[in-house]
Amino acid sequence: MRADRLVAVLLLMQARGRVTAAQVAEELEISVATARRDLEALSTAGIPVYPQAGRNGGWQLVGGARTDLSGLTATEAQALFLLVGPAASIAPDARAALRKLVRALPDTFREHAQAAAEAVVIDPARWGEHVKDRPELVRRLQDAVVRRLRVRLLYQGRGREESERLVDPLGLVDKDDIWYLIAQTEKGQRTFRVERVVSAELTEDSFERPADFDLSAAWSEIVDRMEERRSGPTATVLMDERFVWVMQDRLGRNCEVDGTEGDRVRLRITAPTPLMIAQHLAGWGGSIDVVGPPSVQAELARLGRELADRYSGIR
Repeated sequence: MRADRLVAVLLLMQARGRVTAAQVAEELEISVATARRDLEALSTAGIPVYPQAGRNGGWQLVGGARTDLSGLTATEAQALFLLVGPAASIAPDARAALRKLVRALPDTFREHAQAAAEAVVIDPARWGEHVKDRPELVRRLQDAVVRRLRVRLLYQGRGREESERLVDPLGLVDKDDIWYLIAQTEKGQRTFRVERVVSAELTEDSFERPADFDLSAAWSEIVDRMEERRSGPTATVLMDERFVWVMQDRLGRNCEVDGTEGDRVRLRITAPTPLMIAQHLAGWGGSIDVVGPPSVQAELARLGRELADRYSGIR
């Protein structure tokens, strides 16, 4: 997990003062190219890591070799946690690394560093659409989450009507390059799609984040509700175990293992309509068995006839 490596690279630099990409690669058992990308990522994030040119050059952590991390400023510590924090939402090892890193920070830095680590969640499972993110706006909202500042949003609804909202930003989620803001409003907790945010103005009013709020758990509940609304019929499919991971990778939460039948795995495939399920499954041909329901089987048969009619004359 990259978060673990970034922390390890930083601590290695603090222990040695100056390192080369080759030394980092050897120490962490990664490629030189990967080591170089990690060093560049730390530097780009605002952490005081700088390349030194020349024969005896390398990469140096400005401020000295300090294994207790006290060489970092408050801003630099926040930058580090914003960089590695999102991985903690999907990797237990990264969560453990961040907990250790928090304890290594000076007391005065811990609150904001912890807030930065919890400001963003990354959800790698797709919802079937891909939209370019807006990093400038995301960074502004991240700042509001970390500093616990209320934000005045100008938000565009689905009908393109615009409304002004005063919100307490609790965290951001990156789902397949589509950003979502989870915030507290006067009507309760709400989720805002960042691409619909026309403007975001940070106010000087601070707010108290609920002590029991957990961004990962909150997002999981939102996804469950969304999937429940989006889900329609469910098809039962049998396939060889060695291909199950491919189906799960393609369909994400819409594919669940439901036991075994003989030497095959039974899957439950969901989608808004029988046709959409059939479209997901048609490419598997005879390598899977669709046990039901009849509506999905009928759509598969129809698709098969259409393809046969169109391409039957091609040899």
